[in-house]
Amino acid sequence: MTSKERMVAALSGAMPDRLPVTTHHVMPYFLERRMNGISDQEFFDAFGLDPITWTVPHRPKPGTSDYPDPLQGEPGFLESHRVANDAWRCFAEDISADGRTMTRYRFVTPEGTLSMVIEDAGYSAWVREPLIKQKRDIELIGKYVTTPNCDVEAVNRTVEAYGQRGLVRGHICCFDVFGQPGCWQDACCLVGTEHLIMAAQDDPEWVHELLAILQRRKLGFIESLAGAKYDVLELGGGDASASVISPRMFDQFVAPYDTPMVEAAHKSGQRIVYHLCGKIMPMLERTAAMGVDAIETFTPVGMGADAKLAEARRRLGNKVCMIGGFDQLHFFTECSEQATRAEVRRCFEEAGESGPYILAPSDHFFEADLHLIRAYGDEARKCVYEGAFKE
Repeated sequence: MTSKERMVAALSGAMPDRLPVTTHHVMPYFLERRMNGISDQEFFDAFGLDPITWTVPHRPKPGTSDYPDPLQGEPGFLESHRVANDAWRCFAEDISADGRTMTRYRFVTPEGTLSMVIEDAGYSAWVREPLIKQKRDIELIGKYVTTPNCDVEAVNRTVEAYGQRGLVRGHICCFDVFGQPGCWQDACCLVGTEHLIMAAQDDPEWVHELLAILQRRKLGFIESLAGAKYDVLELGGGDASASVISPRMFDQFVAPYDTPMVEAAHKSGQRIVYHLCGKIMPMLERTAAMGVDAIETFTPVGMGADAKLAEARRRLGNKVCMIGGFDQLHFFTECSEQATRAEVRRCFEEAGESGPYILAPSDHFFEADLHLIRAYGDEARKCVYEGAFKE
């Protein structure tokens, strides 16, 4: 099989020729620091991994007054092309100080301005000041925020050029500048996770109103996906894991908003992987019940979460492809090649021999010993299938 065929087979619930082996995003920081600035595609080739390319091209919705944001410049890591109009404009201002790189973004509408601050440490960025500071701020978002459409032609050009090389992946649209694909997770970026959790207890109606605004925007994007030849699109985010919220909150504030988006994506011919970095075991059946095609990242106990691959496979059966589970903290640094190979085998035996599985680190890594990445890929390529999934 080609790398594309191998990973698509797993996503479709079928058996590939061998264990698909890849990684999540290849962090630019790692490539610059350890790989002399090579591209992510050169990274995949260097270690014999099954490649993935990400593309998230947006365009204005036809028939509207929207236009590509002329002030954005080149989109950054995980960013998409913003869509603006005369009632929703975004301005950036460098406010770096004391050696800290910070940018203030102002969203200007006819009835007021919203602002947020993003801090960037080079290896990662985060929200320093959230966009939503008062409850009435969501009224401006609900009235004026633009809804990007997928640039289907641009996606398909990437798919054609990538060919059988590997997987073409994207994500459901996030909020402008900084966000997440899932509704709850997007809201956490805009309000602040702790504040949103408290608001969910004190004023759940307001939280539901915000989630409905974000869902409406995302559904508009999903409707534009018809004809886009993505292999899989990401939904979700870590703020819905059991490291952050309870299963009860998941049932109240996550599943009701993300399930309709999964259904709409399937109607548009798309597969969905649900991303839950953090504790996942209490959310397994809840996430599968949303109808997703795959679940990631299965962060292991050794990295502070709770994933037990064998138990997860038993509980999920063959209904859902599992992605992730590899402990990159302990087996990409300061260990023997034999230990790394043993971790690969453990993942395969627990998750891959009895169901569809793609081996990957349980999310990003910023440090790694190169010979251990090489052992990771080499051992995974030796994990072959000789018959049906083991019962």
